[in-house]
Amino acid sequence: MKRFLAPLIMFAVLSVFLAAALSHDPRRLPSALVGKPAPAFDLPQLQTADAHLSPAALRGQVWILNVWASWCESCRDEHALLVEFARRKVAPVYGLNYKDERAAALAWISQAGNPYVASIVDRTGQVGIDYGVYGVPETFVIDRHGVIRYRHAGPLSEASLDSTIVPLVRQLQREPADD
Repeated sequence: MKRFLAPLIMFAVLSVFLAAALSHDPRRLPSALVGKPAPAFDLPQLQTADAHLSPAALRGQVWILNVWASWCESCRDEHALLVEFARRKVAPVYGLNYKDERAAALAWISQAGNPYVASIVDRTGQVGIDYGVYGVPETFVIDRHGVIRYRHAGPLSEASLDSTIVPLVRQLQREPADD
């Protein structure tokens, strides 16, 4: 009897771990950066290579950073939603073009529409690493003090925009600007 008890206990333990793993929502990946200043960068813009952009230049406004690439199928899936969101002018959307070829990225936004006020080029992926990006697409809400307030891993949906991001942006925009 005892020889059957050990495998039965092992099976029960493994079942608990499997159930816990299956109940985890992969889009709810924790981010150590939420509540902390957005990592600094100074990168060239996609459409104007001699112009640069940094988070310091965006202080004083609530903004969205969307990490994307032309080779990313999920980015393509969310793109029309981003274009529509940008038209609503809820908050300015900036792109972080991640490990992409400039020509391919320019062709994609020319064809599909450009939701970005500006998109910056992260050719090496170092800024993505600094932001803790697991994979594209990812979206960050950054407050007027330059603090990351929210991170969304994976493609955006209408539900994630309308139930989480838009209310958060509006709340942040109402907060007093005590810079």
